[in-house]
This record gives sequence, structure tokens and C-alpha cells, in this order.
Amino acid sequence: MKIYSYNINGIRAVIKKGFINWLKKENPDIICLQEIKAFQNQFDYTIFEELGYYAYWNSATKKGYSGVAILTKIKPNNVIFGLGNEKFDIEGRFLRADYDNFSICSIYFPSGTSGSIRQSYKMEFLYSLYDYIKYEKKPLILSGDFNICHQAIDIHDPISNKNSSGFLPEEREWMTQFLKLGFVDIFRKKNPAPQHYTWWSYRSQAKLRNKGWRIDYHIISEVLAKKVKDISILREVHFSDHCPIILELF
Repeated sequence: MKIYSYNINGIRAVIKKGFINWLKKENPDIICLQEIKAFQNQFDYTIFEELGYYAYWNSATKKGYSGVAILTKIKPNNVIFGLGNEKFDIEGRFLRADYDNFSICSIYFPSGTSGSIRQSYKMEFLYSLYDYIKYEKKPLILSGDFNICHQAIDIHDPISNKNSSGFLPEEREWMTQFLKLGFVDIFRKKNPAPQHYTWWSYRSQAKLRNKGWRIDYHIISEVLAKKVKDISILREVHFSDHCPIILELF
């Protein structure tokens, strides 16, 4: 089983760039999308159904903003839209699909880069997600844009970014404590080498110079680790400022 996650930074934009042909070629069993930035009535979502996907969308109430989706060739037993907290759910940041042996969540964490108000909102979201997950007994795959670099190895310049949202001590500590709930950052477990990133600024030729951040993850329950065949980053895919990440299970 191949599970992809990709912050596409606008579904309508990537469709114009050839995303559908790429998706058809890659043919993942499940793909989690973040920052879809559209309502279903703003584009022809049946193109995904024609490729054999059940398509689930959780858009923000604000136009052209946030939103997550799950495209899956395996029909879920149940789909949950949101965390059950209106403060976060109006921004369309969480979508969960339940299957027989695991559940998968497409998550788009808030960014705090615009100032203290949004940084506080981000921290509230982190605590809310922690509380949602901590009593969960079913194996989980948490896929998406976490907007956090957990370790120094996950960011190209940890020294100059030590006070930057996305690499703040309290965010990194939250990630540490979250993993202690029984989760694994499976990419880092399988790939201890540096300079593997998933997001690059559009400025200063950051991607060409590989000045990036690893903020996109497949975080999995520890019980699923033995089922992992491979985990990889598709750095050369250029539909957005992020790139896709792939989790393959036996």
C-alpha cells in the first residue's frame, strides 16, 4: 500500500500545472492533501472519482484558504471531519478516514509566522490535537504539514532560525511529547542523514540551494513501524513550495 501526503498550496493551481496526470502515473492507494484552498463547487472534483478514488474534502469556511482532503481507493468505514472544536474546524485543518486495521488523518497545522496571535492559535491547536489523540487506541497514520521542524537536522540553518515559528523550543518540545504518546517519525527513523527537506521558500532560489525545512510528516503508531516497507521524499516534484512524501506499507 502506498500512502502519499502533499501540501499542494491550492488544488486549482496544481490542476493547471498537470497534477492529475502526475497522480494518475503515481497511482497511490491513498493521498492526503493539505491547503486545498477551495470548495468542492469551485473545481471539478469528479476527475478524482474517474481515477478510482473516493474523495473527501474538508474545506475552510473562508474562501481560498487552508483545507484538507483525502483521496482513497479503499472505501473507509467512517470519515470524521474536524477535531470537534469549532475554533479550528472552521479552518478545515483535520480529516480522518477509518479503515479496518488503522485510521489515517490528513492534517494541516497552523502557521505562526504572521505574528503572536496566530502563534498562540497554533499552540492551542497543538494542545487540542494532543488531547484528541492521547486516548486513541486504534493504530494511526498522521499525515500532513505539521509546520514544525522537530530537530536541528530538520532545518537548513537551526542557529539563525532558533526564534522562528516552526522551530521554536515550545513547538519542538510539543513534538517530543507527542511522539511519546506512542508514535514514530518514521522518515527520521529510517533516514538519519541530514539535508532532507519538504518545504522551500520561493525566495532566493531556496530549493535550488536546498535551503529547506522538513515540516511534512507521516507520523505513525509504533505498532505500525514493522509494517513499513519504505518512506521517501519526492524532492523533484514541483507543483507547490512543498514536495510529496511517500509511506509504503507491506
